[in-house]
Amino acid sequence: MSGIDTLETAMRPVLILAALSIAAGDVALAETPRDFLIRFEKEAGTAASAERGARFFNSKQGGEWSCASCHTDKPTQAGRHAKTDKPIGALAPAANAERFTDATKVDKWFRRNCNDTLNRLCTAQEKADVTAWLLSLK
Repeated sequence: MSGIDTLETAMRPVLILAALSIAAGDVALAETPRDFLIRFEKEAGTAASAERGARFFNSKQGGEWSCASCHTDKPTQAGRHAKTDKPIGALAPAANAERFTDATKVDKWFRRNCNDTLNRLCTAQEKADVTAWLLSLK
């Protein structure tokens, strides 16, 4: 056995452990819609209300639009952007498994959409309430 073969054999357990650590880390970092609800509730310091979330989602708040202007009043269905007419996939996680699984996207879209509909950022409570309502939809 050459020195290289011996080194490869010796390193194999280290490489396996490194691969398992990376895989376990990815699982630990995976986010679910429920993770976002918990995060927003913690930031708000109080429990979310799905009822309040439904009212918020369907009401014009400060701008010309409500959330429902683009996402429809049935976010289990696809919508269309109110200005560009671009198709938008269903927002409710029950109808679109990709929703509320990526923190970068969730934060980006809450920031953009809140500015469009409210002319300001959403509060943690508003995010928690809307998320709770969206999670209640089947």
